[in-house]
Formats: sequence, C-alpha cells, structure tokens
Amino acid sequence: MSSDDRPNDRVPSVFRFATELVAWVATPWALAPHSVALAALSVVVLIGLPTVFATPGDKRNVLVAVPGYVTIALVVLQLVAAVAASWAAWPAAAAVAVSVLAAVSTVLELPRWRRLISR
Repeated sequence: MSSDDRPNDRVPSVFRFATELVAWVATPWALAPHSVALAALSVVVLIGLPTVFATPGDKRNVLVAVPGYVTIALVVLQLVAAVAASWAAWPAAAAVAVSVLAAVSTVLELPRWRRLISR
C-alpha cells in the first residue's frame, strides 16, 4: 500500500500531533530541574527518532525504513512521555486533560496500528 492509497486519517493525525506537541513541551519541562542536558536530549529523541525512522507507505519521505511495530513503538513513546511528563511537571487538571488527549489519540490510532502491523 502506498502512502497515496492509505485511508484519510486526518482526525487521528491531529490528535497524534497534539499529543506529540505536549510530549515535546512537557518532557523537557519535567526533566529540566534535574538535568538540562537530559531535557535537551529528550527533545532530540522525541522529535528526531520519528523523523528519521518511518514505515514505508505510512509516510511520504522515509529516511530509514523500519517495520510497522517500530513506528507504533515511537508513537507509544510519545504518548507515554506526554502523560508521564505532564503528571510530573504540571497541575493535576492539565495532566488529566493530557491523559484524556492521549487516551483518545490511542483509540483513534488503532486502525493505523493494525495497518502497520499487517505489513
């Protein structure tokens, strides 16, 4: 299946991207009081890995091709980072909102994950 053949997944993509943004902000925010270097490294990992590694057919431009389960693992890393870091760094109300966002994103990602595993 080419990337042009895949189903329209705009809504799940919006939720996934929103969760990624939270991970990119909350993770260094939570880590900075302990280690600025670790906070900077977290951003490199959370943004860099999914940029470099992708499953052919899931993304138009693939730098390093990986199986679908690797792409799924990278998304799960973002989801876990967003939730854990928000609970560590932010007030409970914000962390609850992030947890709900991550849960909705996970449910919306399931069809994509099934496609990625079936390759």
